[in-house]
Amino acid sequence: MARLSSSKKWLKAHKNDLFVKQSKLEGYKSRAVYKLKEIDEKAKLIKPGMTILELGAAPGGWTQYITEKLNGEGQVIAVDCLKMDSFPLVTFIQGDFTDPDVQTNIEKSLAGKKCDLLLSDMAPNLSGVKMMDSLKSIALAEAVLEIGLSYLKQNANLFMKIFHGTGFDEFVLAMRKEFKTVSIRKPKASKTQSRETYLLALERIIY
Repeated sequence: MARLSSSKKWLKAHKNDLFVKQSKLEGYKSRAVYKLKEIDEKAKLIKPGMTILELGAAPGGWTQYITEKLNGEGQVIAVDCLKMDSFPLVTFIQGDFTDPDVQTNIEKSLAGKKCDLLLSDMAPNLSGVKMMDSLKSIALAEAVLEIGLSYLKQNANLFMKIFHGTGFDEFVLAMRKEFKTVSIRKPKASKTQSRETYLLALERIIY
């Protein structure tokens, strides 16, 4: 009974969510698009002609926005374990981005190029156990950073989701060795009660 009541509360809150309403009005696949949009409008991350790698792309809200901003010029490689609708300029690869076969497909799609931008809105499967979830979040963030170091060109940028908890500060320090600036962002569309936050890393350094 308690679970049913909790589900009803979530559905009610979801229906009343301003970003959910706005996403429906504007035809986006998820409210998450406004997290990326807010940061992009400030940092000017996405420009026509870019090569962009997006991890955790489904259901495609961020992908929609990215292709709009590319305005017919550029390439997006979108990766997710779940299926996703097709979009202009987008090569979709279904699978786990840490799988060597998936990485081979990413490299084939890049055809020798490097990326201008890496985007990740991925979250680990959360258990509700704070310590365990923190460790999962950091492990995922480390995997995203590793991919970034493989595929991002000099001065490229990275914007990724992460959760506050054990290992967060150490991870931010590690990122600051690889990018000129790393800032912690909490977009308005990110729910205030969530430990979810984002890292914006600008101008990758290649030593």
